[in-house]
Amino acid sequence: MLFLFALAVISLALLTNGLVFAFVNFQDTSQFGVEGVFYSWEVFWSVNIAVVILIAIASLIRLATLRRGGASIAELMDGELLVGPGGDLNKRKLLNVVEEMAIASGTPVPPVYIIPENAINAFAAGYSPGDAVIGVTQGAVDNLNRNELQGVIAHEFSHILNGDMRLNIRLMGVLYGILMLALIGRMIVSPSHHAAASRDRTHAGIVAIGAGLMIVGYLGQFFGNLIKAAVSRQREFLADASAVQFTRNPEGIADALKRIGGHKAGSVLEHPESAEISHLFFSEGITFSFSTLMATHPPLDERITRIQPGWDGRYLAAISPEPSGEPGSAPEGAMGFAAAASGISIDPDKVIETIGNPEPSQVKLAQQIIAAIPGVFSEAAHDLYTARALVYLFLLSSDAEVRTNQLKHLQEAADLGVYDALTKLILSEPSLEAGMKLPLLEMAYPTLRQLSYEQYKLFMGNMDVLIRADGRIGLSEWAVQKMMRKHLEEVFESKHSGTEFNKLEQVQDQCEVLLSLLAQCDRQSGVSAESAFDAGREALELPIELRGKKELGFKSMNQAIDDLAGLHPLRKPKLIKACIATVSADNVISTIELELLRTVADCLECPMPPMGNVA
Repeated sequence: MLFLFALAVISLALLTNGLVFAFVNFQDTSQFGVEGVFYSWEVFWSVNIAVVILIAIASLIRLATLRRGGASIAELMDGELLVGPGGDLNKRKLLNVVEEMAIASGTPVPPVYIIPENAINAFAAGYSPGDAVIGVTQGAVDNLNRNELQGVIAHEFSHILNGDMRLNIRLMGVLYGILMLALIGRMIVSPSHHAAASRDRTHAGIVAIGAGLMIVGYLGQFFGNLIKAAVSRQREFLADASAVQFTRNPEGIADALKRIGGHKAGSVLEHPESAEISHLFFSEGITFSFSTLMATHPPLDERITRIQPGWDGRYLAAISPEPSGEPGSAPEGAMGFAAAASGISIDPDKVIETIGNPEPSQVKLAQQIIAAIPGVFSEAAHDLYTARALVYLFLLSSDAEVRTNQLKHLQEAADLGVYDALTKLILSEPSLEAGMKLPLLEMAYPTLRQLSYEQYKLFMGNMDVLIRADGRIGLSEWAVQKMMRKHLEEVFESKHSGTEFNKLEQVQDQCEVLLSLLAQCDRQSGVSAESAFDAGREALELPIELRGKKELGFKSMNQAIDDLAGLHPLRKPKLIKACIATVSADNVISTIELELLRTVADCLECPMPPMGNVA
């Protein structure tokens, strides 16, 4: 892709040189037929450099405007954040499906935006799972049943888990840089320039240059869109296959595609910005003049046939299906899920296979987890005040004196209304099982992302005070703070990790710190810390040594995790496998070990699904 973009930029530079050459030598028509023309290597390279700088600056500016991640793209499409469904069963259905897929895949629950369009379409946007959003058109909400909607959302989660979103944002930035030449040309040929051109031949030549830049710019955009289409089409096939694999229900996504084929508005959006993000959509979002070449998605027929080879070619009438009520009680086997997830034996290889690739059993487990959570806590995760109170609740000490001091601080320092919400949650605290903490944190992320920057800073500061109230930092407290800090900093501070280390040997010391902490985080039955560390070291295949507890401060742990996040993606599975081998050296995994393991995987951007069924 980068090679093709380089060719596009080179082509633009050469074409622009041709325009400058014509302007310098033939702005006066009397020059035609005169022997000898003027052009130098200095001018040639100056034009090339100017074109490259212009494209780079325009691309960087565009990428800067998208730095907030998926929310900026949803707002570009005039999306409305779905804060609460109210009495709308279709919106409740949508939120439930998104939460199920997020918890099943181990990713933070992304905010959902409703795009005011009648077409049936959707998209996932962001740099990472932590700042991702899901956009769904009103037409999809109104016209898709639960199975079809689940297929569409599973498709979009594939883009989140496979890293397609970061690639798509980069495509937006680069293509905008190429388009800038056309925008400059449009400015030059504006009516004010036409008035000047009528009085001066030089100005007439400049207007001609402007028209040439428009042609060059749109030609560059044409080739850029070809690249975008070529990349996007293959990712769409992968996402379709992943959606079938996630749900084990090919009818869901296939019927959603058939519904688009039978819908009057299809999947084409009317918004003027839809052309820029056309490669993000679930189905073709705009109409192309050269549909075969420029289409960012494969034809509906081909996608449906790949999913259902025996399809009879009939589309589904896009009539609004009857909204199904979402279950209000826990399905059979849901209660007591936390106990099933604690003290289990796990297979490291099977866990690695499910990272970014959740199985249908994990989607079912996620449904059970959501249904088992007491309503007071589920509702708290979706309210801006009580979501903060919920996180504070997880950080309250079991020591009565310490808890009193923590509550006194929050009463004085927390935002108005948060302390009152916390006192109400405390009354229901006995009904909260230990294994519900991580799912509730994941469900609270979209709500916490709606804080103002000042509220965010106060929230993070209060978390720090609560953690340090007893003079020590517990592993569970650290896990909560680390997960919150990682995902909220991506949104409020625009902190995104990139690849800095290509080999495990480059982060050997950081691996040593991580495995040493995991080996000593919990007293394993019949296995020493040395034996647990040896199991991890054997899986990692690095000459590392167990560090003593005095050497393992949370400052060094935070730094180690931050550095390891910059490890090459293909090296991370081996590191995760070593972590699993360390905590499961006694063939079981405790609640605290599970929390730490999923926290580490989350910070490394290797989302780990619930592990109640990976024995």
